[in-house]
Amino acid sequence: MAIAVIGLHYADVAFLQPEPGVSAGDHLVSGLVPIGLLAALAVAYPHMRAGLRATLAIFVGLFALVTGMATSVVHMIGEGPSGVDYTGVLATAAGSVLMGAGAVTLWRSRKLDRKAWRYGRRALIGIAGSLVALQVVGGAALGYYATHRPESAVGEPSLGVAHEDVTLTTSDGLELDGWYVPSRNRAAVLVFPGRSGNKQQHARNLIAHGYGVLLIDNRGQGEAEGDPNSFGWDDETDVNAGLDFLGNRTDVDANRIGGLGLSVGGETLLETAAHTDRLRAVVSEGAGGRTWREDHEMPHPIRWYGLPFFAMASATTSLFANTLPPDSLKDLVKDIPPRPVFLIHAKGETLTPVYFRSAGSPENWALWQVPGAKHVGGLEARPEEYERRVTAFFDRALLKAT
Repeated sequence: MAIAVIGLHYADVAFLQPEPGVSAGDHLVSGLVPIGLLAALAVAYPHMRAGLRATLAIFVGLFALVTGMATSVVHMIGEGPSGVDYTGVLATAAGSVLMGAGAVTLWRSRKLDRKAWRYGRRALIGIAGSLVALQVVGGAALGYYATHRPESAVGEPSLGVAHEDVTLTTSDGLELDGWYVPSRNRAAVLVFPGRSGNKQQHARNLIAHGYGVLLIDNRGQGEAEGDPNSFGWDDETDVNAGLDFLGNRTDVDANRIGGLGLSVGGETLLETAAHTDRLRAVVSEGAGGRTWREDHEMPHPIRWYGLPFFAMASATTSLFANTLPPDSLKDLVKDIPPRPVFLIHAKGETLTPVYFRSAGSPENWALWQVPGAKHVGGLEARPEEYERRVTAFFDRALLKAT
């Protein structure tokens, strides 16, 4: 019964209540595969040995519990219940039931003799099981959360000047809402994803220096249609819709379009710049890993210890995103030069320097580790220096463009 409840939630997410702009047919893989696996488990469960039954019940229950809490329960508490939250809460409870059933099965099937070596063996099995759960279930839960992340709220515009409300249509038919401030110097910058968090301060700085600024939500977030993906695997399509918009503006020279991206936005802008020269300059802050390929470039011992976790996260993201992982940014950045890029990162963010070196450390690229900054917190840590550096970079790259 618990497995049936969890399967109902997956069917609800994939087929009964898909995100705006997508249909049930877009979720055939992400819906049918997990439901099929749950059905196979339900059929085989009575025929398994007690230890295997308990292990699978605990692992599946833990996955349902963690993912249900991170998506439906958190959203219900913060924003109020809606959509798939109802079946998500039920799936969370079902996960707890499965974990309880697994624990009871282990207790009832234990050996009752008091041999000392048996206690040591049980302790080792418990430690090994915890490590496997962290790597496998933790990575899978991250992949699920990345593709079912609750929508981020869009705050009130605070750009310092009047703006235009715009709606863009992507090449795959999704509608993205955004704000645009016209250019006063024939150059424009796409801030991506731009309408939530602290991106508006970045936009205000550029607007003050005469740049046109377009801020848009990425798919599945804010008021944009589509399925979310915290790793931004399909966000390049959204960036291209923004470039189409800017390229058709009469106040913008198509050769003077740049992009500023934070975290996953910075990663997406690097990917887009590798595929099109319409982005004449890029500021990318906090670019990290999107797949296990990039995470594998992290320093030891994280690289090797975390490899199963990262691989599981990428595999689960691919399943629930109904798409294959994108190419590694380490390889993609090689196709960006000679166009300039300004890479910004905080202490401890090790992949941004990797991308700089992989591109060949071009003379017109810049790398800045912001003292005292947290992830994508460069502007907050050094507001005046940040504004000066970023503005000077775009001035050199865009205002002198031909």
